[in-house]
Parts: sequence; structure tokens; C-alpha cells
Amino acid sequence: MALPQVKKYTADDYWNLPEGKRAELIDDQLYDMAPPSRIHQKILMELSGTIREYIKAQKGSCEVYPAPFAVNLTGNDRTWVEPDISIICDKGKLSDRGCEGAPDWIIEITSPSTQSMDYGIKLFKYRTAGVQEYWIVNPVTRTVNVFDFQNERQTGMFSFDDEIPVTIYPDFTIKIADML
Repeated sequence: MALPQVKKYTADDYWNLPEGKRAELIDDQLYDMAPPSRIHQKILMELSGTIREYIKAQKGSCEVYPAPFAVNLTGNDRTWVEPDISIICDKGKLSDRGCEGAPDWIIEITSPSTQSMDYGIKLFKYRTAGVQEYWIVNPVTRTVNVFDFQNERQTGMFSFDDEIPVTIYPDFTIKIADML
């Protein structure tokens, strides 16, 4: 008996989704995205603002893009993701469609419905694409997993009550509990 064929999707399918429908294209497969919760949006806004203000105060050149913002991780049009927060320091990667290549720092705010994607598929994809730092913020457990892919130091799990070190900015820490 033949196995059922899995439909392969393209970047055209991703870019032509019906109005209001959000999905990510990962290795030719579309993954639907549910609307975020209120606490998800609060954390997204506070983290984005905190990071943006830090960069501005340092007169840095990196830019902060909250979701929805399309990222073509590998430039091959087979994987378009929408991280909750993307920090991009190489402006040459920015286009009218979003980011063409790996952002320097990605933050995902996970939920019970996205945990397997955030801790599994996306962790692998971000690491292999060249993302330097990846945070998984979990509002349910009030923890943050920090992955320093650049040099594997300070990778670990932190509480919302901790001063969490930002590895791409050695003098910058974030305490999420102060934002809520």
C-alpha cells in the first residue's frame, strides 16, 4: 500500500494566505498560528520596548521587530517563520518582505500549543541558520531558556525574577518580573 502524499507548500502559498490567517512555512510545510494570549502580548510589548530602548541608549545599529514579521531563515524560500521578537544587526538582511537570513537574536514567547515547535523544530532551525542568541519565554512556568549559540556560555534556564544576561550585549540584563 502506498503512503499518502504530503503536500508541499511554497513561499507563494505562505505569502498568499487569506487575510487574517497566520502561519509559518518550515521545510515546505505550513503550520497554523493561533492568536496570542493577553499575557503573551504584554510580554512581547514590554520586551520589545526594553530592548529597543537599550539599543537606542547605546546608539546601537540593531533593530527590533515584533511579530508579525517574516523571517526567511536560510534564504532558500522554504522556511519563513514569524518569531515573536527578532533583533537584526545586519541591515543588509532587511527587505520589504522582512528579514532575509538569520536574525542575531530571536525571542519566542511559548504557549502550551507552541511548546513542541519552540523547544524542538525552531530550536534546531535557529541554531543551524546562524542565530546567535535564542530565548524561549514561558509565561506558564515563569521561566526563560537562553541559548547562546555563538559560544555556548551562559546557556541556561532563568526565572522571571532573575536578572537574565543578554549574551549579544554583555552589559545588558533583563528582569521580566519587573515588566509585569
